[in-house]
Amino acid sequence: MRIAIVGAALLLVGAVAVATGALGIDELGVLAGRTWPILLFVVAITITAELANEAGVFDVVAGRLARWGAGRGVLLWLLVVAFATLSTVFLSLDTTAVLLTPIVVLLAQRAGLDPIPFALTTVWLANTGSLLLPVSNLTNLLAEHELSALGVASGPLEFAALTWAPALCAIVVPVLVIAVVYRRRLVQRYTLDGPRPVADRVLFVWASVVTGALVPMLVTPVPVWASASVAAAILTIVFAVRRRRALRFALVPWRLVVFASGLFVVVEAAHSLAITDVLGVLAGTGEATDDLLRLAGVSAVSANLVNNLPAYLALEPFAGSADRLVAVLVGVGAGPLLTPWASLATLLWHDRVRALGVEVSWWRYAALGLVVAPLTVVAATLVIA
Repeated sequence: MRIAIVGAALLLVGAVAVATGALGIDELGVLAGRTWPILLFVVAITITAELANEAGVFDVVAGRLARWGAGRGVLLWLLVVAFATLSTVFLSLDTTAVLLTPIVVLLAQRAGLDPIPFALTTVWLANTGSLLLPVSNLTNLLAEHELSALGVASGPLEFAALTWAPALCAIVVPVLVIAVVYRRRLVQRYTLDGPRPVADRVLFVWASVVTGALVPMLVTPVPVWASASVAAAILTIVFAVRRRRALRFALVPWRLVVFASGLFVVVEAAHSLAITDVLGVLAGTGEATDDLLRLAGVSAVSANLVNNLPAYLALEPFAGSADRLVAVLVGVGAGPLLTPWASLATLLWHDRVRALGVEVSWWRYAALGLVVAPLTVVAATLVIA
């Protein structure tokens, strides 16, 4: 609810900006035209993922991972790394934070393993693993529009061609840090009970087929909002027939939509008033290695100070080229690992782990972030250069 209140306050600020002429109606119209497909995708992919989870798809995958882990904690953790990465890349970082976190934490608890390294794996990879495709992160969807305007990338595959190397670095570095820091806890062995039965086989099959069909569609020229909307509509119809009680308003991520809309409007108003120009000075110019490192660093610091979404929006006008724009994405994607508010996915993740009785100190989180964030941002930026 706090997220919705902040978003409503931001929208109110935006309304004042429009009323006072600080933000013109034409500018607001351009902003709306750019952002409605993004927000529609967020709503559709969230509904799809929530209903797939309700049908037991994620539970079955987790059970398979446990069996494939063969009683070895480190192998189970590596399988979770792969699962979290795929979830983030194709279903977005928020899906990983909201839906995958409780499944992974409960899996570790049932196996008698320390849930902390598993919980950190999901939240770190939800952020750092979100660089490969436009659908992985809201910032990427915004950047795709800008890259298309620059004539560099006009689709998911072209986007991935630009980001695959930094995306790979941003996945590998946090995984290596967790492997070193928690090496003693990960080498333990475990035993699990047999697989849990699926409550409704029809729902499970439908959800599995729809989700499986959606994933490859997200890398085709079909607009991602259209593919996700069709998937959400199909599953909604199936659940209306088989399990109507699961169709509740809470499936719609309205808090996130309000929050993101408020940020879009406020940052656009800040651009109109030239308030963000100071970031242009800090971000510098040029595409040499030190220039890209400077830009990525400013992006990461900005994300940790305010939030990764407004940080991207504020810095986007000062990119001007594909390499610089990818450096911004590295900073706002792999950098926000220090403060709780740096990424909405982090806040959602923390709510989930606390509800499961797992306490992660923010001081401990920030201390680890001070290690992994600079290493990840620097490594991912260097491969751009």
